[in-house]
Amino acid sequence: MSATNSKKTKDKTIDPDQLIIQVDQLGRDMAVARDEIGRFIFGQNEVVEESLITLLAGGHLLLIGVPGLGKTKLVETIGQVFGLDTRRVQFTPDLMPADILGSEVLEESEKGRRSFRFIKGPVFCQLLMADEINRASPRTQSALLQAMQEHRVSVAGEYHDLPQPFHVLATQNPLEQEGTYPLPEAQLDRFLMQVDVSYPDIEAEKEILIQTTGAGQDTPKRTMDAKGLMAAQQLVRHVPVGESVANAILELVRAGRPESSDIDDVAQYVAWGPGPRASQALMLAVRARAVIDGRLSPSVDDVLALAHPILRHRMALTFAARAEGVGLGPVIGKLCERIA
Repeated sequence: MSATNSKKTKDKTIDPDQLIIQVDQLGRDMAVARDEIGRFIFGQNEVVEESLITLLAGGHLLLIGVPGLGKTKLVETIGQVFGLDTRRVQFTPDLMPADILGSEVLEESEKGRRSFRFIKGPVFCQLLMADEINRASPRTQSALLQAMQEHRVSVAGEYHDLPQPFHVLATQNPLEQEGTYPLPEAQLDRFLMQVDVSYPDIEAEKEILIQTTGAGQDTPKRTMDAKGLMAAQQLVRHVPVGESVANAILELVRAGRPESSDIDDVAQYVAWGPGPRASQALMLAVRARAVIDGRLSPSVDDVLALAHPILRHRMALTFAARAEGVGLGPVIGKLCERIA
């Protein structure tokens, strides 16, 4: 049997009626998870939703914001709500790749026989919190590349599989702050979304003051386990996508490439645009967003809602654009006008 036929055999189709029932149930389950996370993360509803979309789509998430906005707390809460084995790595300038992946140590038995034993690093978990990822050198940041793409690592010529599911939720301080390094473009592309975390409004900040400075501190309740999350991720891939949505994704992504775009701002200000991985990310993310909203299939509105977090880290501005003070937000806005 060929590899293609074998793959088709393993790809189980879901009865349409069963799909509707399962998607509806998953939507209710995600609503419960969102409400539970909302008990501890105040005034960041959009950030929480985009984080859940990333998990359902099976991707990695990059959270960008100044210190003190609850990015680390959000990741910790997500790990507890979904019952995931969570590890935290505080990235620092002296952090080495082995501190993340693990290393081999030479051991000697009682009989004097020596052998190497692999000691797993913190990357061997289901949810890795890479805190302040841009505090470490690019060499250490690159150590995550293979793990994020292949869900395995190579140490001393040997492959070691990572647990399933595996997600990297990284936090990052803005690049204009001292002591930070820009992430390599190849690593940025492995993040499904880049979510910008802003300051809360006055009502949310008042709630933070009241809820986090009292004597008693509640803990998040688990609403789903790792097995349930993996099943949900597979279900999302069965959600049907209409041709109009698929065409909108292609038009949006391809219009962001300066080599082929007919949009003046893109040709003038964009150094390089999003690749096919951006299209894949959008296709998965719009399905997940539809499920979270209790819909069976996504719409073009989902594409528009997710265009900024999925494209903003997959595009780069020219030097002239930066000199003129042009930002990526308005450029991506021009792309959205094409499909609105």
